[in-house]
Amino acid sequence: MTDAEEFFSIEPYPNPGRSSPGEKEKKEEAATGVLHDAAIAALARQGMIEPFSPTQVREVDGRKIISYGLSSFGYDVRIAGEFYIFASLDAAVVDPKDFPAHAMVRKEVGPHEAVIIPPNSYALGRSLEYFRMPEDVVGICLGKSTYARAGIIVNVTPLEPGWEGHVTIEISNATPLPAKVYAHEGIMQVVFLRGARPGVTYRDREGKYQMQRGVTFPRV
Repeated sequence: MTDAEEFFSIEPYPNPGRSSPGEKEKKEEAATGVLHDAAIAALARQGMIEPFSPTQVREVDGRKIISYGLSSFGYDVRIAGEFYIFASLDAAVVDPKDFPAHAMVRKEVGPHEAVIIPPNSYALGRSLEYFRMPEDVVGICLGKSTYARAGIIVNVTPLEPGWEGHVTIEISNATPLPAKVYAHEGIMQVVFLRGARPGVTYRDREGKYQMQRGVTFPRV
């Protein structure tokens, strides 16, 4: 399945947890604080992460990759093959209230192929996975160590309770050299925390990035 086919095949549906899981799943879904692997897997079966890998994947067809999948207290997310990279335009000014989309160059690469981010430049990508966050769970996103050690900084804001969509991923090449980022391989880890349901969820307030598909530029 191509990124485009995967993009259009996803159907949104109401908050995960609506079905009637077995007693074991009920116990896992009741866990609070930082969620462990079994609790994350239980929520994934209810649609929180799609597609979902129940194990860490480190090789594909005998070739090492940057790992993705379920870990002890989180989930390592893959980056899709769709990227937008800042072009060098002297006349462009980056304004988050009036984002210059014309200053971005779109690149698309296949699975396990690399996109090149120029020195001291910045790119936007998106998760291969589609998330449907439960109304009492928040996701904290952290860049993978493999990229951080290579001077590639990943920044993602929290996945709020009730939010759903692809995650837009901000990638900075902090080095004076070109840097590679590999499509369909791990890019960041999400740590999930459960607490009491907030009075107003992201869905309730009709957040501007609700149900975003693909790479999404800033909105005001």
